Formats: sequence, C-alpha cells, structure tokens
Amino acid sequence: MKTIQYIRGDATSPQTEGKKIVAHICNDIGGWGKGFVKAISNRWSDPENEYRKWFKRGGNFCLGEIQMVQVEETIWVCNMIGQHKITTHSKKVPPIRYEAVEKCLEKLSVGAFEMNASIHMPRIGCGLAGGTWEEIEPIIERTLLKNEVEVYIYDLE
Repeated sequence: MKTIQYIRGDATSPQTEGKKIVAHICNDIGGWGKGFVKAISNRWSDPENEYRKWFKRGGNFCLGEIQMVQVEETIWVCNMIGQHKITTHSKKVPPIRYEAVEKCLEKLSVGAFEMNASIHMPRIGCGLAGGTWEEIEPIIERTLLKNEVEVYIYDLE
C-alpha cells in the first residue's frame, strides 16, 4: 500500500509530474475567505467562483460532497465540504465533520484513480476547522491510500 509523503512547501504549487489535484476543506454555508482558501484564491480565481456558484444553486451543496475545478492543464482543485459552519458550537464540537471528510475523500479517491492523478493538500481540517491530524491521517489511509492514490501533504516552510 502507498504511504503519505510529507513535503515542505506550498500545496498550491504541486511538486510532481502528471495530473495533480489540490484538495482542501470548505464549509457548508458558502463562506470563503480565511485559511488555505486564501492561498488558492491568490493563485487561481475559478475554485472560489465555482464554489460560490455551487452554493447559490444549492442542490447537492452539502456535507460530504465535492466539486472538481480545473485550473491549469494538469491541475484541478477539489472543493470538499467537510466543515459545518465556521465557528465552534461549543467547546466540545469543532466545525470539522470527520464523517463528511471521509465521504469527500472516498469520492476524491475514485476520481483521482480514474484520472491517474496525485493528491496534494495541506493538513486538511486541522486549521480553522478545528480537527486533529490524528483523526484525519487514518481517514486518508482508509480512502485515498486504499485506492493506491499518491498523496502528498504539504507543511509550509
């Protein structure tokens, strides 16, 4: 089975050859403007624009859903709805929804496998969403790695 590869650098500048998907967590209320999404918007405008259109249309805009947005010839951004609202409801319940993240990554693993693409992301869900890497890493292993998808996790230098 493949293993997660950790890289120092910026996940919006994927460091491999071939097709690449930059994946990140979004909230379920249409908010975009803090955290890793700022780095995405600084590089490409389409992921934010498509996310906002998706939110306005409604339909399948809900926890556990993903949206793929092509931003360059060999790069896509995957908007994954894995966060409920943007603030902690109580001291015990952060915005991250691990079940939703798992559903998103399961869908992403199928898409990445079919495209023969590698996945590039920061430590998703561990910033503003309030999650822990100890919870997220096993989800990545159960979804992406199970399907033999190459996964690169970026830590900013």
